[in-house]
Amino acid sequence: MVAVIAGHRLEPLVDESVFLGLGSAVVERGFLGRAARAELAATLARYADMARTHGAANVTFLGTEPIRRAADAASIVRDAAAEAGAPLHVLSHEEEAYLTIIGVTEGMPVTHETLVVDVGGGSSEFCIVDATRRPRAAGLQVGSARLTDRFATHDPPTSSEVASMRSAAAEAIRRAPDASPSELIAVGGTASNLIKMLPEAITDRVLTRERIARIQALLAAEPATTTSARNAINPVRARLLPAGGAIVDAILERYGADSVRVSEAGLREGAILAVDHAGPSWRDGLADLAHGWRT
Repeated sequence: MVAVIAGHRLEPLVDESVFLGLGSAVVERGFLGRAARAELAATLARYADMARTHGAANVTFLGTEPIRRAADAASIVRDAAAEAGAPLHVLSHEEEAYLTIIGVTEGMPVTHETLVVDVGGGSSEFCIVDATRRPRAAGLQVGSARLTDRFATHDPPTSSEVASMRSAAAEAIRRAPDASPSELIAVGGTASNLIKMLPEAITDRVLTRERIARIQALLAAEPATTTSARNAINPVRARLLPAGGAIVDAILERYGADSVRVSEAGLREGAILAVDHAGPSWRDGLADLAHGWRT
């Protein structure tokens, strides 16, 4: 994402993503390896060039779950910095969650207990923040790619494969942090692509347990290529959606909620706002920034 900031709000200039299979590679062999590292570094270099072409004064790269777990993480960071001319910050689970909160709130003070969750490919990040206490953050190693790689061998997945993913998701989400949030917000590609499956969800950007059940039925009725073409979803992402839906549903069940609001903003937006507000030391005060700084 390349963006300018106007009155604390982001105006995106470029918003692009590409699937490199980093999570699956690390799950399979524990590291990326020379070829995958080169592909990643080349992609980041292209992004850095794109950002600078648009006048970006700062380029910040973030590494999340796959890089945290990769045995060759130090080489990944070194290669990326050398190729792209910008540092790659490998975030902790807490840092990732704090940045996500900042992206959602845009730096506005939080007035009620809020849970923001990002269901990723390899992990899911939880951040709970309210008006007074230190934000609480946790990451669970349950994600849409991880469950798909483990359980789904058919396209679409069979009913037994979906049941296995639902069971594994529910078991993992039981370890999510305790909270009684008055608002649940989902961010990231899993949630934003699930809502594309239903016109009413596109309109109000809300996922309910009933809607998730309908989405899962649609996903079970056709292969990922058809889902992709019908709903303008990346084909790789489409194959991961049954697992993603199972995780979101398990989160709603865990917190006794019927619905979750889906926000377009998230980690990337939070990083841009944090770097702009706090400068080079942005990582040192993320817990305080997560409470908001605007008046």
